Amino acid sequence: MKADKKTNPAKFWILVWLLGLAGQLCWNIENQWFNTFVYAKIAKDPTIISWMLAISALATTISTFLFGCVSDRKGNRKTLISLGYIFWGVFTILFGTTEFLGKRNSDTAAFIGIAFAVIAADAIMSFFGSMGNDIGFNAWINDHMTPENSGSLGAALAVQPVIGTIAGTVLGGLLVGANDNYMRLFVVIGGSVIVLGLVSLFGMKDVETLRPSIKGSFSQQFFSIFNVKEYLKHRELVFVNLMLAVYFISFNVYFSHLGNFMIYYLGFTADTMGLIEGVGLLLAMFTSIPAIKFIREDKSSLIILFAVVINAIGLLVIGLLVSPENVNPSTIWNPVLLIGVLLVGIGYILFLQTITVWSKRLYPEDARGQFEGIRIIFYVLIPMVVAPLISNPIIKNNGEIIDENGFTAYLPTNTLFLAGVVIVLLTLIPLWAANKAHK
Repeated sequence: MKADKKTNPAKFWILVWLLGLAGQLCWNIENQWFNTFVYAKIAKDPTIISWMLAISALATTISTFLFGCVSDRKGNRKTLISLGYIFWGVFTILFGTTEFLGKRNSDTAAFIGIAFAVIAADAIMSFFGSMGNDIGFNAWINDHMTPENSGSLGAALAVQPVIGTIAGTVLGGLLVGANDNYMRLFVVIGGSVIVLGLVSLFGMKDVETLRPSIKGSFSQQFFSIFNVKEYLKHRELVFVNLMLAVYFISFNVYFSHLGNFMIYYLGFTADTMGLIEGVGLLLAMFTSIPAIKFIREDKSSLIILFAVVINAIGLLVIGLLVSPENVNPSTIWNPVLLIGVLLVGIGYILFLQTITVWSKRLYPEDARGQFEGIRIIFYVLIPMVVAPLISNPIIKNNGEIIDENGFTAYLPTNTLFLAGVVIVLLTLIPLWAANKAHK
């Protein structure tokens, strides 16, 4: 779709960066700090995190397909963005209020109720986040994309998740602080997203050429997305998405628990943990610059091979060489841990950057929205449902302790990262198949 010629370029780019970075920052807060919040304020039990991951992934996927269909039929992106961001911010703050429901005690029924409230608040937040960002914002970007600005937009969208991860990790740690003030974090981030939702409501416009696209009844148009036969015709894309799924199963096995590993197993405070991760990711980000050349030269498979191997080495470093006995929690200067985080960060950034471009190049022009929805299944739903089935028993079998209140608690240990090594190396199987199909 051609961009509206009346669009103010300065306003457009301000919205691209503000809404894009806010979205990535909010996703990072959910993926990183919601999990440490559970351990700090509710209970040191990975089962709650496992249910959070699975239910929020399901909510995200349902929202993506539902509002993708609604957006096309109504020919409206602005409303989805504005309402999605506003409710996203509201439920980010409401999630934080679950700490006032109380911590784990001897009343099992009350504890189950608290856990249910935490999981529900996270799922509702994910639902509206997907509505505003995954569908509304991304579709709005596509509507405004032209041959002239596609390169700049592509670069912006590629770097925003990296900046969001770094900023969310460092800023999150500083806001939470050594005194575990999670409510401050959720109010600041949630409030910012609400403000941006209001800004988009009054300052954003859809392109004038956007029209409703109605193809039969709502149910017919909604279920037309699930055309498996058509999808399987794109053999290379099938293997690329399988790569995506396997890699992020590994990623969610360890990353969802990385913060709790560093805080509760190694002994760091939240702010120091955020700085250690942030430094590693910041340095890793610079590897994305030379990778652009290889992507343009159609050497994506080579970059992903390197990313997977370097990721596995980083996980081995953390899994085998980092322990409570050889770290100093009072400082960020822990060379072995920093090297491990840096290598994992390099692998993550290069993999995500490369596979995003690789997959989008394979989308058929007349069904990009549909195939973006399919990507969510492999990027979010499958990894976040499967990964807890692996990480939860590992944590419970290797990290059981008795906490200060006499309750059984479970801490992530090094074993989690060794499991991540095995799974991430399995990514090489669909990589080989995708490379063969590409040739």
